Amino acid sequence: MLFKPTFWLKSVLFIDEEFLRKNNVSALVLDMDNTLSMHNDPNAETGVMEWLEKMRSIGVKMRVVSNNHTKRVEPLARAMGLDFTANGAKPLPFGVNRAVKAMGAKRSETLVVGDQIFTDILAGNFAGIRTALVEPFHMEKRWTFKLKRKVESVVFHRDYSNLELK
Repeated sequence: MLFKPTFWLKSVLFIDEEFLRKNNVSALVLDMDNTLSMHNDPNAETGVMEWLEKMRSIGVKMRVVSNNHTKRVEPLARAMGLDFTANGAKPLPFGVNRAVKAMGAKRSETLVVGDQIFTDILAGNFAGIRTALVEPFHMEKRWTFKLKRKVESVVFHRDYSNLELK
């Protein structure tokens, strides 16, 4: 099913050495907003920088793919020490495919990680790469995000019961 992730995790921080080894993952295509930082926040979420260092120390290849433009993506990606693909056109697979190629990764050993079914998970699935759906660090306040989360909950029975759509 195109909307179904391979894995469903509480946070990107739950991806650890054991998870990677068990699932034969050596490369991560990472969404930025609500996966590594909150939308429009210039800083990584608590714990993300340490997690990235741990991933680097065990040799995991990583690259950000974001639908945002370079002006938004570059400063945070650089601060995190990550290469990036901006204007990723998710849910189309082009940005994911470019990232896999740029990392020199094997598709079979790559995992696309993101918080949105209709962009991140679809892009990975369209590219034929395993996916991990993570929960956003915090729920967004804007009505457009709340609407998107409400639709996701219907399509995938994702539990956003604490959402108030206003």
